[in-house]
Amino acid sequence: MSNEQLTVQRNSLLRKVEKFLEAPMIFLGFVWLVLLVVELIWGLSPVLEIISITIWIIFILDFLLKLILAPKKFTYLKKNWLTAISLIIPALRIFRIFRIARLIRGIRSVRLIKVVSSVNRSMGSLNATMKRRGFKYVIILTVAIIFAGAAGMYAFEKDSGKGFMAYGNALWWTAMLLTSLGSEFWPQTAEGKALCILLSIYGFCVFGYITATLASFFVGRDAEEKNAPLAGSADILQLKKEIEKLTAAVNALKIENVKG
Repeated sequence: MSNEQLTVQRNSLLRKVEKFLEAPMIFLGFVWLVLLVVELIWGLSPVLEIISITIWIIFILDFLLKLILAPKKFTYLKKNWLTAISLIIPALRIFRIFRIARLIRGIRSVRLIKVVSSVNRSMGSLNATMKRRGFKYVIILTVAIIFAGAAGMYAFEKDSGKGFMAYGNALWWTAMLLTSLGSEFWPQTAEGKALCILLSIYGFCVFGYITATLASFFVGRDAEEKNAPLAGSADILQLKKEIEKLTAAVNALKIENVKG
């Protein structure tokens, strides 16, 4: 068997495995995001901690299985590098058993990476659920980012001295940030500032899309109204028919003139 045939077979097997595991991974992706929000706001209970670790192990096994089946492993890693990071970050908790907790606490950016990578995994789950990146996908994704982003901001800023007093304040601030309204509060920590930049970029990109979609919707509704100032679709269709009749009449006159 040639290398090309082997590559085709492994790609086919990889697609079958991804399709078979798609539904459970989508469900676990949403659960993973909810657990992240709970952890950032209140912390995880022992039971939730066990559930989180179990899901993490399942994600690792899923990733390793797909990596083994992928014919081009470097390309697969390059395409899923953020997913790989999201699987490495939870492992840092285990280092506390070996008394390296002081080193872990010094890496403050770990929490930020975990927030971004976990949201990225949930985006993949949501995209697979919606099947296409339509308006509903953007709205649901925006809501998820607001809740997850607010949880991250609350966790980063609550001990900064000028931070959020409650998760509700962080939620309101994040919603205002994404709608470009802003507020008087600005993050004090490096993690909070970095997350604020990412949220601002997302809000800037998605706000224009939502505005354009809503504008197209209302313009389309106006076009369907008979009394609308713009020409309705029925009027345009009628005008097209009249033009076709006029064109046929002109062609008939030309034929008669030629015969005459």
